[in-house]
Amino acid sequence: MENLIFSLNATVPVFLMMILGLVFKKIGWIDDVFASKMNKFVFLVPLPVLVFEDLATVDFSKVWDIRFVLFCFIVTLISITISFVISCLLGDQSIRGEFVQAAYRSSAALLGIAFIQNIYGNAGMAPLMIIGSVPLYNMMAVIVLSVFKPGQNGLDRAVIKKTLKGIVTNPILIGIVAGLLWSALKIPMPAIPKKVISSIGNVATPMGLMAMGATFDIKKAFAKIKPSAIAAFIKLVGLCTLFLPVAVHLGFRTDKLVAILVMLGSATTVSSFVMAKNMGHEGTLSSSVVMLTTMFSAFTLTGWLYILRHFMLI
Repeated sequence: MENLIFSLNATVPVFLMMILGLVFKKIGWIDDVFASKMNKFVFLVPLPVLVFEDLATVDFSKVWDIRFVLFCFIVTLISITISFVISCLLGDQSIRGEFVQAAYRSSAALLGIAFIQNIYGNAGMAPLMIIGSVPLYNMMAVIVLSVFKPGQNGLDRAVIKKTLKGIVTNPILIGIVAGLLWSALKIPMPAIPKKVISSIGNVATPMGLMAMGATFDIKKAFAKIKPSAIAAFIKLVGLCTLFLPVAVHLGFRTDKLVAILVMLGSATTVSSFVMAKNMGHEGTLSSSVVMLTTMFSAFTLTGWLYILRHFMLI
């Protein structure tokens, strides 16, 4: 019972914030335009500030873990390969690009930070997990959506340039690099800027989660149900089943293991739908997987946390 309560305490507040966003949308306090602007604002300002603060105020030598970063990178690469192989077994080639992206691309930044902060009181290893996975998420998303775009036969120079620019200018990655440099150079953090930075960073999680909830559309969750259900199963269950035992065997514990869990088993990011639509895809499969994984991850993540807690790994 104690392990179940721990798991529920970790997941329920996160999903209640999303439900609040959904309720506020239903009663008219949040509309689509406002939810979209909230999402953009969180991505551009509070989330990068939050990861900067967590990294800038700790000892760099104690935070940096090349083994953990490499594990996240390699597992992400293998996950993308698995998603691609399974997509080849689907009859409809027009949805291959969307399927691959939806099956591997997690809400690693927002949900990773939200869960670890909720359990441990700070972002913990989430920033290092983001370094290992998010640039690869973004780069491979552009590649698969470009290569498998209806009527498209490959990548061109403009797409490659746009991909690299998107990675270099990613606000979260800029916040991580800035925080690591600040920590490595041992620059002191004066009290007033520290309080301002902390106040800005504190709005990231609640605002981001409410924005996610406000954009939830249950009708879209059941469009293209068969491929959507397969992609959702891979995202929430399949990858965790394959790679969590490997992570445990390699000795990852506590916040590192929770960061790996979120990387593998959190809901598909909303930006996968936005990117698919903007790159010439229909978008129905992407939105379906986002909605299904968002809806069911409340149960699967609680279950995974319960298992890890039961075996005293977190």
